[in-house]
Amino acid sequence: MADTPYRVGHMHAKPFRIGRLLARIGVLLSAWTMAASAPLHAQAADPGFDTYVQSLWPKAQARGVSRATFDRVTSGLRFNARVVALDRDNLGAPPRPDTPIPAFAPYKAKHVDAARINGGRRVHDRLLPLLSRIEERTGVPTSIMIAIFGHETAYGAVTGNFDLPEALATLAYEGRRRSLFEPEFIATLEMVEKGVPRDVLKGSWAGAFGYPQFLPSVYLKVAEDGDGDGVARIWSSEADAVESIGSYLRRAGWHAGEPWGVAVRVPDGFDRSAMGTRLEPTRCPRVFARYSRWRSMAEWRAAGFQPVSGRWPADHIQATLLEPDGPGKTAYLLTGNYRAILDYNCSNFYALSVGLLADEIDR
Repeated sequence: MADTPYRVGHMHAKPFRIGRLLARIGVLLSAWTMAASAPLHAQAADPGFDTYVQSLWPKAQARGVSRATFDRVTSGLRFNARVVALDRDNLGAPPRPDTPIPAFAPYKAKHVDAARINGGRRVHDRLLPLLSRIEERTGVPTSIMIAIFGHETAYGAVTGNFDLPEALATLAYEGRRRSLFEPEFIATLEMVEKGVPRDVLKGSWAGAFGYPQFLPSVYLKVAEDGDGDGVARIWSSEADAVESIGSYLRRAGWHAGEPWGVAVRVPDGFDRSAMGTRLEPTRCPRVFARYSRWRSMAEWRAAGFQPVSGRWPADHIQATLLEPDGPGKTAYLLTGNYRAILDYNCSNFYALSVGLLADEIDR
């Protein structure tokens, strides 16, 4: 379905490559929920699977993986038919250009609800000293980090229980997206070589794991130690998880001191046809094609736009207009920081809900 959450990268002139990896994976939030309750193994006999896995040893060795680590991780792996079934179901048929985009309001009601708001406030208050230090280093607001934590895994409650090496090896062997999943499988071997315990490698059927739902390659690039014990334990440490989320968004281009956006009322008679974007998105076209041209907050205010609540962001900040539910409903002026959230998950519904949940946590 168009504009539901799936992994992608952001659209800056020099895009963050980790976002591109996520763009190719297409992980739906509903799939993560299924992953949490699915059995660890759902195997089907396939004599070629073990042969394929063993053929990866030279590539793993080239990445610094020892033979002992390779044998320990690959021992007992079996082809997981359920993983393949979930992957095929997730891909589905691409939406037609004329397929209507569903309304945002029902999604917002489900994802910016009392449970996430109250849970986010509790986690935020408990971690505030740490969060404040991370914000100083990264420029990412404390509430944004917690909102992503909440959206990804319900503050650590839903992380998935598929065996990561088995799931990734299965998807690589199946072959349709081998160029994505084979490197991710080898990245799991690298994690174990670097000290990550084998028994914590559990997550979604598509390889995302831990509180932030990072792919193994993303973990190797951006995961950070937030609690000072020397290991980035994003699978069990809230401190490490939020530190790593802050690190991700900083690398994705977050600008300190700017909001993600602001809810606004569009003035009567506003000529939308004159504000159509001239940009040609190369990725997530259904997401980025919905935006207007970029204008400064001062220009939007001069055109008669008014904030739904609160104050205007600084005049110089550039923003683009999005009306997720069409004319006459709440609209949003979105900044470059909104695009950093899209790098985490290229869905307007996801990114808007993260921003709105963060605003509620801040209240």
